[in-house]
Amino acid sequence: MAAKRVCSSALRLSGAGAARKSTGARSSRSFSTQHANWTTALQAKHTTSTTILPRIQATHPQRRFSTTPTPQHGHLDPPKPGEELKITFLDQTSQPHTFTVSAGDNLLDIAQANDLEMEGACGGSCACSTCHVIVEDEAYYEKMDEPDDDENDMLDLAFGLTETSRLGCQVKMTRGLDGVVVRLPSVTRNLQASDFKEK
Repeated sequence: MAAKRVCSSALRLSGAGAARKSTGARSSRSFSTQHANWTTALQAKHTTSTTILPRIQATHPQRRFSTTPTPQHGHLDPPKPGEELKITFLDQTSQPHTFTVSAGDNLLDIAQANDLEMEGACGGSCACSTCHVIVEDEAYYEKMDEPDDDENDMLDLAFGLTETSRLGCQVKMTRGLDGVVVRLPSVTRNLQASDFKEK
Protein backbone atom coordinates (compact mmCIF):
# COMPACT_ATOMS: atom_id res chain seq x y z
CA MET A 1 0.00 0.00 0.00
CA ALA A 2 2.81 2.35 0.91
CA ALA A 3 4.47 1.68 -2.44
CA LYS A 4 1.23 2.58 -4.25
CA ARG A 5 0.89 5.87 -2.31
CA VAL A 6 4.47 6.78 -3.19
CA CYS A 7 3.85 5.99 -6.84
CA SER A 8 0.59 7.93 -6.79
CA SER A 9 2.32 10.92 -5.19
CA ALA A 10 5.12 10.71 -7.73
CA LEU A 11 2.62 10.68 -10.54
CA ARG A 12 0.79 13.75 -9.13
CA LEU A 13 4.05 15.65 -8.76
CA SER A 14 5.08 14.64 -12.25
CA GLY A 15 1.70 15.77 -13.60
CA ALA A 16 1.91 19.10 -11.75
CA GLY A 17 5.41 19.68 -13.10
CA ALA A 18 4.27 18.93 -16.61
CA ALA A 19 1.32 21.31 -16.16
CA ARG A 20 3.66 24.05 -14.93
CA LYS A 21 5.97 23.46 -17.88
CA SER A 22 3.00 23.58 -20.22
CA THR A 23 1.74 26.82 -18.63
CA GLY A 24 5.22 28.30 -18.77
CA ALA A 25 5.55 27.36 -22.41
CA ARG A 26 2.18 28.96 -23.20
CA SER A 27 3.16 32.13 -21.29
CA SER A 28 6.46 32.25 -23.15
CA ARG A 29 4.71 31.77 -26.48
CA SER A 30 2.13 34.43 -25.52
CA PHE A 31 4.85 36.95 -24.59
CA SER A 32 6.72 36.20 -27.78
CA THR A 33 3.54 36.70 -29.78
CA GLN A 34 2.79 40.02 -28.01
CA HIS A 35 6.36 41.19 -28.50
CA ALA A 36 6.15 40.34 -32.18
CA ASN A 37 2.83 42.18 -32.45
CA TRP A 38 4.27 45.27 -30.73
CA THR A 39 7.31 45.23 -32.96
CA THR A 40 5.16 44.91 -36.07
CA ALA A 41 2.90 47.75 -34.89
CA LEU A 42 5.86 50.05 -34.17
CA GLN A 43 7.39 49.27 -37.53
CA ALA A 44 4.08 49.94 -39.27
CA LYS A 45 3.69 53.24 -37.38
CA HIS A 46 7.22 54.30 -38.30
CA THR A 47 6.63 53.35 -41.92
CA THR A 48 3.36 55.29 -41.97
CA SER A 49 5.02 58.35 -40.44
CA THR A 50 7.90 58.34 -42.89
CA THR A 51 5.45 57.85 -45.76
CA ILE A 52 2.90 60.48 -44.73
CA LEU A 53 5.36 63.20 -43.68
CA PRO A 54 6.75 63.78 -47.20
CA ARG A 55 3.19 63.87 -48.52
CA ILE A 56 2.24 66.52 -45.96
CA GLN A 57 5.35 68.54 -46.78
CA ALA A 58 4.60 68.25 -50.48
CA THR A 59 0.95 69.23 -49.99
CA HIS A 60 1.70 72.02 -47.49
CA PRO A 61 5.07 73.50 -48.41
CA GLN A 62 6.73 75.80 -45.89
CA ARG A 63 5.60 79.39 -46.15
CA ARG A 64 8.14 82.00 -47.06
CA PHE A 65 7.71 85.40 -45.50
CA SER A 66 8.65 88.55 -47.31
CA THR A 67 8.54 92.20 -46.36
CA THR A 68 7.50 95.13 -48.45
CA PRO A 69 9.41 98.34 -47.93
CA THR A 70 7.16 101.03 -46.50
CA PRO A 71 7.07 104.32 -48.32
CA GLN A 72 8.78 107.16 -46.49
CA HIS A 73 7.78 110.78 -46.95
CA GLY A 74 10.63 112.92 -48.13
CA HIS A 75 12.32 110.18 -50.13
CA LEU A 76 12.46 111.15 -53.80
CA ASP A 77 14.16 109.70 -56.83
CA PRO A 78 16.17 112.17 -58.93
CA PRO A 79 14.57 113.10 -62.26
CA LYS A 80 15.80 111.50 -65.47
CA PRO A 81 17.84 113.67 -67.84
CA GLY A 82 15.56 115.88 -69.90
CA GLU A 83 12.62 115.38 -67.49
CA GLU A 84 13.66 117.86 -64.81
CA LEU A 85 11.01 120.15 -63.34
CA LYS A 86 11.67 123.25 -61.22
CA ILE A 87 9.78 124.38 -58.14
CA THR A 88 10.51 127.25 -55.77
CA PHE A 89 9.39 127.45 -52.15
CA LEU A 90 9.32 130.78 -50.33
CA ASP A 91 9.93 130.11 -46.64
CA GLN A 92 8.49 132.07 -43.70
CA THR A 93 11.08 134.83 -44.26
CA SER A 94 10.35 134.96 -48.02
CA GLN A 95 13.71 133.32 -48.75
CA PRO A 96 13.44 131.35 -52.04
CA HIS A 97 14.48 127.68 -52.26
CA THR A 98 14.50 126.20 -55.77
CA PHE A 99 14.68 122.47 -56.39
CA THR A 100 14.85 120.16 -59.38
CA VAL A 101 12.21 117.42 -59.09
CA SER A 102 10.39 114.73 -61.07
CA ALA A 103 6.86 114.58 -62.41
CA GLY A 104 4.60 112.91 -59.85
CA ASP A 105 6.46 114.22 -56.78
CA ASN A 106 4.10 115.93 -54.38
CA LEU A 107 4.91 119.20 -52.65
CA LEU A 108 4.98 117.72 -49.14
CA ASP A 109 7.60 115.14 -50.10
CA ILE A 110 9.68 117.76 -51.92
CA ALA A 111 9.66 120.10 -48.93
CA GLN A 112 10.53 117.39 -46.42
CA ALA A 113 13.26 115.92 -48.63
CA ASN A 114 14.91 119.33 -48.63
CA ASP A 115 14.47 120.05 -44.92
CA LEU A 116 11.93 122.82 -45.30
CA GLU A 117 9.54 123.47 -42.43
CA MET A 118 6.48 121.59 -43.62
CA GLU A 119 5.11 119.26 -40.96
CA GLY A 120 2.61 116.98 -42.65
CA ALA A 121 1.31 115.74 -39.29
CA CYS A 122 -1.09 113.20 -40.82
CA GLY A 123 1.60 111.60 -42.98
CA GLY A 124 0.17 112.93 -46.22
CA SER A 125 -3.25 111.30 -45.87
CA CYS A 126 -5.21 114.55 -46.32
CA ALA A 127 -6.34 114.51 -42.70
CA CYS A 128 -4.74 117.74 -41.42
CA SER A 129 -3.76 121.20 -42.72
CA THR A 130 -0.09 121.34 -41.69
CA CYS A 131 1.19 121.07 -45.30
CA HIS A 132 -0.76 124.18 -46.34
CA VAL A 133 0.93 126.14 -49.15
CA ILE A 134 -0.06 129.24 -51.07
CA VAL A 135 0.43 129.28 -54.83
CA GLU A 136 1.92 132.67 -55.75
CA ASP A 137 0.77 132.77 -59.36
CA GLU A 138 -2.92 132.18 -60.00
CA ALA A 139 -2.12 130.93 -63.53
CA TYR A 140 -0.25 127.98 -62.00
CA TYR A 141 -3.07 127.43 -59.52
CA GLU A 142 -5.49 127.03 -62.43
CA LYS A 143 -3.27 124.31 -63.94
CA MET A 144 -3.60 122.13 -60.85
CA ASP A 145 -6.29 119.49 -60.40
CA GLU A 146 -9.21 120.88 -58.43
CA PRO A 147 -9.16 120.05 -54.71
CA ASP A 148 -11.66 117.39 -53.67
CA ASP A 149 -14.08 117.66 -50.75
CA ASP A 150 -11.64 116.14 -48.24
CA GLU A 151 -8.94 118.65 -49.13
CA ASN A 152 -11.39 121.55 -48.97
CA ASP A 153 -12.52 120.41 -45.52
CA MET A 154 -8.92 120.40 -44.28
CA LEU A 155 -8.14 123.74 -45.95
CA ASP A 156 -10.96 125.27 -43.90
CA LEU A 157 -8.79 124.53 -40.84
CA ALA A 158 -5.68 126.18 -42.29
CA PHE A 159 -4.32 129.43 -40.88
CA GLY A 160 -4.15 132.30 -43.38
CA LEU A 161 -6.31 130.63 -46.01
CA THR A 162 -6.25 132.34 -49.44
CA GLU A 163 -7.94 131.85 -52.80
CA THR A 164 -4.87 129.94 -54.05
CA SER A 165 -4.27 127.77 -50.97
CA ARG A 166 -3.64 124.06 -51.41
CA LEU A 167 -2.44 121.12 -49.33
CA GLY A 168 1.08 120.17 -50.37
CA CYS A 169 0.37 116.45 -50.05
CA GLN A 170 -2.37 116.71 -52.68
CA VAL A 171 -0.46 118.62 -55.36
CA LYS A 172 1.74 116.56 -57.67
CA MET A 173 4.26 118.07 -60.03
CA THR A 174 3.44 117.95 -63.73
CA ARG A 175 5.05 119.42 -66.83
CA GLY A 176 2.51 122.25 -66.65
CA LEU A 177 3.68 123.17 -63.14
CA ASP A 178 7.34 123.50 -64.14
CA GLY A 179 8.59 126.74 -62.55
CA VAL A 180 5.76 127.07 -60.00
CA VAL A 181 6.37 129.18 -56.89
CA VAL A 182 4.60 128.37 -53.61
CA ARG A 183 4.77 130.13 -50.27
CA LEU A 184 4.90 128.49 -46.86
CA PRO A 185 2.53 130.29 -44.44
CA SER A 186 4.08 131.97 -41.42
CA VAL A 187 1.94 129.85 -39.09
CA THR A 188 0.39 126.39 -39.38
CA ARG A 189 -2.48 125.03 -37.33
CA ASN A 190 -2.07 121.42 -36.25
CA LEU A 191 -5.71 120.38 -36.39
CA GLN A 192 -6.58 116.94 -37.74
CA ALA A 193 -9.84 115.36 -38.87
CA SER A 194 -9.73 113.05 -35.85
CA ASP A 195 -10.01 116.08 -33.55
CA PHE A 196 -13.58 116.59 -34.71
CA LYS A 197 -14.86 113.04 -34.38
CA GLU A 198 -17.46 112.37 -31.70
CA LYS A 199 -15.94 110.72 -28.64
